[in-house]
Amino acid sequence: MDHDPVARAAMAVRAHAYAPYSRFAVGAAVETVDGRVFAGCNVENAAYPEGTCAEAGAIAAMVAAGARHIRRVVVCGGTGTACTPCGGCRQKIREFAPPEAEIAMISPQGTVLVVHTLADLLPDSFGPGNLA
Repeated sequence: MDHDPVARAAMAVRAHAYAPYSRFAVGAAVETVDGRVFAGCNVENAAYPEGTCAEAGAIAAMVAAGARHIRRVVVCGGTGTACTPCGGCRQKIREFAPPEAEIAMISPQGTVLVVHTLADLLPDSFGPGNLA
């Protein structure tokens, strides 16, 4: 993934994670259907449940820029094992991405550890279409 701008963005933003409690830095980047890339990192808080995930930060940056449709996501976690999105982030991704959207988990060095579709990670999901 050396030349992949989405992977590079996830790796770069991971360096800015604020993780003084867990020491588990995570960076994530989303690519929109029009090719724009938005990144976010995890931000912990002394009141533990009040922190935010990297994926949520990337999605918030995307929405703030006016984008609404995710093509794919790259998550760069803190160790050599895949850092998959938490359940809440899987649902946040589903709000803006179709079930076939690709989610790649990479190492801090950019090695692809695993790639899934959103449907793999969140089967039988509930999304905006369910409310139509």
